[in-house]
Amino acid sequence: MSPRRNRPRGGGRTTRRAGEAEDRYGLERTEEWRGEEWVVRQIAGQSAAKHYRCPGCDQEIPPGVPHVVAWQRDGRVEDRRHWHRACWNARDRRSARLQRSRSAPRY
Repeated sequence: MSPRRNRPRGGGRTTRRAGEAEDRYGLERTEEWRGEEWVVRQIAGQSAAKHYRCPGCDQEIPPGVPHVVAWQRDGRVEDRRHWHRACWNARDRRSARLQRSRSAPRY
């Protein structure tokens, strides 16, 4: 019996969709939303090391949870926002009037 292969066959070629680039942080693509061009990067669970607040549902994204980082193409680094994947996909169906409780953290 031969040993198990841990590498995919095919000479190390990867398949990517058009408009996507990969770097050390995750798979990156551009999307059109509200007439603006947005850069969207998927973050794997093992790469997520901090707590974030999702602007779609105003809930916390704990470390270790896969999520999406989105910012406008011409935006600053400070304008990046971390979203749950489901919240990013449902962003057009979400209300902009989220109310935070008094005891909720403001980060």
